Amino acid sequence: MEKALWAGVGGFIGSAARYVMGGYIARLTQNLPFPVETLVINVVGCSLLGFLAGLAEFRGMFSAEARVFLFIGILGGFTTFSTFGYETVQLVRDGQQGWGWMNIALQIVLGIGSTWIGLTFSRMV
Repeated sequence: MEKALWAGVGGFIGSAARYVMGGYIARLTQNLPFPVETLVINVVGCSLLGFLAGLAEFRGMFSAEARVFLFIGILGGFTTFSTFGYETVQLVRDGQQGWGWMNIALQIVLGIGSTWIGLTFSRMV
């Protein structure tokens, strides 16, 4: 039960951070026909997850509770696959198939790439 509480508290923090950061990015990119805020948030989240997971794996950092709080809670609340899916469908439904495919490609390539970079960077720290 304690881990569920840590996941919930972390989820609140991550969701609030996503809301604030997403709003800020949306204001900066409001004239673009592409959901930049979700892409940036997911890439940042993947980078952080890769880095923190690397610290946990290579340096033995973080207790089980801290991992739940950080990985499931904060980063789970911060990143979002469902928004990515919805925005991609909306692009396609709006007749913007090219942007839809670009969103898929960028989310996958940059998400996995930034996770790899985060893991690699954690080994150097």
